[in-house]
Amino acid sequence: MARIAGVDLPKNKKVLYGLQYIYGIGPKIATVILQTAKVDPIKKVSDLTEEEIAEIRAIMTSDYKVEGALRSEIQQNIKRLMDIGSYRGIRHRKSLPARGQRTRTNSRTRKGKRKTVAGKKKAPTKK
Repeated sequence: MARIAGVDLPKNKKVLYGLQYIYGIGPKIATVILQTAKVDPIKKVSDLTEEEIAEIRAIMTSDYKVEGALRSEIQQNIKRLMDIGSYRGIRHRKSLPARGQRTRTNSRTRKGKRKTVAGKKKAPTKK
């Protein structure tokens, strides 16, 4: 069982896709890591030797931030935005979308369940 950066990689998948189970590694970075380590991307995770796993682990620790370190850096960046009072920081503080999406009809995931407001219904029109 290959364990890299505190994540157990699935045995039955190819190494290229198995590496993407690690937070912070996508298809592009996985390809670069495997090319640097000289590992065949089509090879299954279960077929990796200890030397290949050690090489992949060494490249990842020296060149990339993954898992806990990356998550903490992202949280620190969000906290910094909130502390300086930037627009994005305020949006994070209010749990609203921070990247310009509309909120009039969408963003239910961020805003939560609908809250009904009293007296909001349309008054019937008189003729």
